[in-house]
Amino acid sequence: MSRLFPDYRSPWESDDQAALRDHARAFFAKEVVPNEERWAEQHMVDRELWTKAGAAGLLCLDVPEEFGGSGGDFGHEAVIVSELGAVGNSSFGFAVHSTIVAHYLNNYATDEQKKRWLPAAAAGEKVLAVAMTEPGTGSDLQSVRTTAVRDGDHYVINGSKTFISNATHCDLLVIVAKTDPKLGSKGISLFVAETKDLPGFERGRVLHKIGQHGQDTRELSFTDMRVPAENLLGGVEGQGFYQLMSQLQRERLILAVGAVAVAEAAVAEAIAYAKERQAFGSPILKFQNTKFVLAECKADVLAGKTLVDHCVAEQIAGRLDPATASMAKLWATEKQKEIVDRCLQVFGGYGYMMEYPIARMYADTRVQTIYGGTSEIMKELIGRSL
Repeated sequence: MSRLFPDYRSPWESDDQAALRDHARAFFAKEVVPNEERWAEQHMVDRELWTKAGAAGLLCLDVPEEFGGSGGDFGHEAVIVSELGAVGNSSFGFAVHSTIVAHYLNNYATDEQKKRWLPAAAAGEKVLAVAMTEPGTGSDLQSVRTTAVRDGDHYVINGSKTFISNATHCDLLVIVAKTDPKLGSKGISLFVAETKDLPGFERGRVLHKIGQHGQDTRELSFTDMRVPAENLLGGVEGQGFYQLMSQLQRERLILAVGAVAVAEAAVAEAIAYAKERQAFGSPILKFQNTKFVLAECKADVLAGKTLVDHCVAEQIAGRLDPATASMAKLWATEKQKEIVDRCLQVFGGYGYMMEYPIARMYADTRVQTIYGGTSEIMKELIGRSL
């Protein structure tokens, strides 16, 4: 049930997914909401949250049952992300682990690799992360400088990465590296590093961000780090760029799902505050300007839900194209910034205080138009489809 639209149900949402929504909402109310401030102070969630989520059946929901998942579809993942957005959570790196990285493994790993890695990921026993971005390279993945050189039964990996989500807890790390620098995009491969007690693997400083303080975003470095050749994702060199590109629409769509959910939560918070806050003898919701601002925001949220629901249905059906996913990501994240900002204004000075959820939403929201492909990159991709 939505706080803004109590009778709204996404057209793609099955009875099973509706039940999952109720289950996830109860889990997050108990395990996430009370801990947000503490996680922000320690710059990471508790490691136990991952195993609790796994035990609750909330991870890797659209991974096949034979590999430890729940055998669902993208809609199950969307339900979880929307419920995290509804409580304003940005600490739990669920989408990176479950929606994104698990599907590099699910789609491109060999059966032997899937059996080794996916059940533990679904149980929360192994936390997943992906190391793409490097200092000086953002969206231009062809320019990565990390190298992987074959040496017998291992690859020797050297390089550094930055802005890596889940970097503190990650047990399985998908690394983007050059296996043949002369081949450009065709010389990129993905490797899965099992990080526990791995010589040459180093977790660098925790990055101090504008928002998302509870997310364990760090730098990583690899110095003559030896990864078994059997950990080359899919077992064939040179497939990494294709593997990355073909999964980006999942990432962009799940970011859009979260963006609309946070925007909806912001409007609900602002309406509740406007009903209680008195000025000049009456609730500020009685003032036409406040009422009109929130009316516009509520209309925008419904428009966003409709756009995202269309894209989720297309993704479930296997028809979503990259340009449309980019449209969803562009519109939803830009609108999220606008709506959260307008809602913060309703709170006045209290909106600037971090103990209010709207302030945390404001700080957390800013990165949405940057990661997963900037808004400018989204426009370029959409433009290519014109």
